[in-house]
Amino acid sequence: MTAAQPLTREQILEAAKEALRRYGPAKTTVVDVAQSLGVSHGTVYRHFPTKAALRAAVVRQGLAAVSRDLGAIAEEDGPAVDRLRRWLAALVSRKQGYAREDPELFATYHLIAADDSGAVAEHLSALAEQITHILRDGVAAGEIRPSALAAGGRAVLDATARFHNPSHAAEWISPEIDEAFDAVWDLLVLGLARPDGQEAGRGGDGGAAVPTGTRY
Repeated sequence: MTAAQPLTREQILEAAKEALRRYGPAKTTVVDVAQSLGVSHGTVYRHFPTKAALRAAVVRQGLAAVSRDLGAIAEEDGPAVDRLRRWLAALVSRKQGYAREDPELFATYHLIAADDSGAVAEHLSALAEQITHILRDGVAAGEIRPSALAAGGRAVLDATARFHNPSHAAEWISPEIDEAFDAVWDLLVLGLARPDGQEAGRGGDGGAAVPTGTRY
């Protein structure tokens, strides 16, 4: 990188991710990030005043990407229960896939996020609101019980935490994890779907059935 090229926040964050992947959160320094970009550490500090701020920004960027992608599903049309299943499948696939494909950075994110409870709380709040949006659509369409809104999206997140919360990552390698998710999903549907014949569970009918073969 030459002096004439402006250093962007995104470039710094990408370099920071690579440094964190290589050295881990404890050993990564701002100097490491700066050297990989060919600039002085002072240049990085002009964008991020501290190492903690840089680490937090990396995590927040990752969480925002997850929220943005899931938000697109939440805003789609179609039966709410089907949409909720696809939303959860996308969340689970994102988290579990990340843990399998980039375990070093996944573990690093988890450690850093533990020190930034505000970022995690904001992320969970955003995800819960997306689920609640789907539930509202389902209630309006007569597909979901109105009482489901009392518990809201956070209850759905809590009920499925085993499959997407990093605290449970050690369980994700279990060969029974897919079946366990299906069982929890079926139970959720029993509590969400209206008891008027519009069955929304796996293999049901009434326009809200989840496609068979939907996995994560």
